[in-house]
Amino acid sequence: MSEVAMSEGLEWATARGMGALAEKMGLEFTEFTIERSVATMPVEGNTQPVGLMHGGAYVVLGESLGSMAANLHAGPGRLAVGVDINATHTRSATSGIVTGVCTPVHLGRSITVHEIVVTDDQGRRCSTIRITNMIKDAPKSA
Repeated sequence: MSEVAMSEGLEWATARGMGALAEKMGLEFTEFTIERSVATMPVEGNTQPVGLMHGGAYVVLGESLGSMAANLHAGPGRLAVGVDINATHTRSATSGIVTGVCTPVHLGRSITVHEIVVTDDQGRRCSTIRITNMIKDAPKSA
């Protein structure tokens, strides 16, 4: 992957924005291409009452990465929308940051599937998320 392609993907993602929820949760993209997208999120502020990273926070990170990657793949005039997501949580982060790495499982004309692996600061897997997006024509502007 060339530095130019990686830079263009990150510029596209930054210009598009992550949405209000992802921004409130502190998501930051660090790498963004069709083949691999990476974002981080702080544990602090995204925990359950007992101090563990909230399972829903892992899913927000995964859906943000997977949906954005699917939209980059869809291209101009097309829109990717989530139709299925699931997550398996195997560890709980309690401090620091978590990192989500999104890779495609399938990149089709009408369906994409991505896997997002979320790890803690020590590189231990905390959650595995799979998202399926449907690609359709973007709505026409009025």
